[in-house]
Amino acid sequence: MADFSLTHPLSGFFAPTRFEADIVDCVVTGTIPAELEGAFYRMHGDWLYAPKFTDEASLSADGYISMFRFRGGSVDYRGRYVRTERYRRQVTARRQLYGYYRNPHSDDPEVRDPQHPGRRTSANTTPVILAGKLYATKEEGLPYEIDPNTLETLGETDFEGAWHSQTFTAHPKFDPATGETFAFGYEATGLASRDVFACSFDRAGKITWEVRFEVPYASMLHDMALTRDYLIIPGGGTVTSVERLESGRPHWAWDASRPSYYALIPRGGRAEDIRWFEGGQRSIVHTANAWQEGDTVVMDAPVADGNTWPWFGDVHGAPFAMNPFTLRRLSFDLGGNDAQVKEEALFDHDVTSFTRIDDRFTMMPNRYIWVQYVDAGKPFDANLPDDSRLRPVNSYGRFDLVERSLTSWFAGPHHVLQEPTFVPRHRGAAEGNGFLLGTAHNLTEMRSELVIVDAVTMEECARIILPFRNAYQVHGVWASPEDLPLD
Repeated sequence: MADFSLTHPLSGFFAPTRFEADIVDCVVTGTIPAELEGAFYRMHGDWLYAPKFTDEASLSADGYISMFRFRGGSVDYRGRYVRTERYRRQVTARRQLYGYYRNPHSDDPEVRDPQHPGRRTSANTTPVILAGKLYATKEEGLPYEIDPNTLETLGETDFEGAWHSQTFTAHPKFDPATGETFAFGYEATGLASRDVFACSFDRAGKITWEVRFEVPYASMLHDMALTRDYLIIPGGGTVTSVERLESGRPHWAWDASRPSYYALIPRGGRAEDIRWFEGGQRSIVHTANAWQEGDTVVMDAPVADGNTWPWFGDVHGAPFAMNPFTLRRLSFDLGGNDAQVKEEALFDHDVTSFTRIDDRFTMMPNRYIWVQYVDAGKPFDANLPDDSRLRPVNSYGRFDLVERSLTSWFAGPHHVLQEPTFVPRHRGAAEGNGFLLGTAHNLTEMRSELVIVDAVTMEECARIILPFRNAYQVHGVWASPEDLPLD
């Protein structure tokens, strides 16, 4: 069995859990809203075997998917590892075979394959619903299809050969007006390549449009935004090269001298139709929403002025210091020749990058953004490991973009929170009329709790209590019986 005591950077509550589970009729405090009928899926990173290097990013942890199944006022839980090629080969070897995040040159010889880096994906980032199917995704490789009821891994997919990239984003975007899903893959033709492949899927999951282009320099392109006419892909700050990877170092480094860049890709357009914009040094990990106002494209996102990745060192040797994310509005003028992005601060609160909106209002000027953050004015009576990645993120905030106000919910003095997901009260409800679902980790009692918060009043409705601690979550998604074939 793997020994994490000396090799793993996380400890205590955040040490690997290394087990699968089924719970029938979970313990509940409070009352589960009657409107919640469906399944809440979450992707986790949970190390099956200790990483080879103590400075390894948690981005490489093995993929684990869990489900809270809501029906008739009760909730069942299920959790399973994603049976990727990486997972299977490690189980066979009974040890860690893989090295640094996205660097196959640092892998053990029996799995080292720089020509096919996507085969080492851990599929640990986002549960994605596409054309009535559920996928475990991670931007370093292809998706793995998951049975939405059993959580059995059904296998890797390239969408019947129609997906022409070695990688697939963890953040596709759904157009609620047309039913299309837009996705992209970067480093599409191999390690450190500048190639990006983007496309649209119709409601049946068939690719109806595709485009391939090159970015100014290879950079992490984690998320995107969607408007009526454009895809927006932000990049910048992180850098890599074939030489860097061949030397066995982590995939990414931070270069403060590199400007940020933004590709505005016309939906249905060609590579030569892309409009490129540039800005100062920025880290944009996730986006909130985007829309069009005449000749201007507007995008809201958490933005930081420098490096936000503690695992990725500065190419010039500067020590790491976490740059705070704040909610900002970026504007792109398509009517003129100015290629500089314009930036406006919406709030000065330090937040995480895990923003969520009412997805029914994608591509429209929305009013609300929900995100978890640290409220330093609230008590914190638990201990976190001495690790720059971990902060007492204790509150969910509803940021009102019209009134420029904040309404928050506090998890408690022993808890830290992970990303909230918004679920509308019903299909025709007004924007923001619904619930937030999110995980609260009780550090004192060593257990995880799924919290349900009324998104209008920001008051707690219920908690689903797990009798164990869950591995850390990356992203989650809600599925109704209309979204997936739920038992």
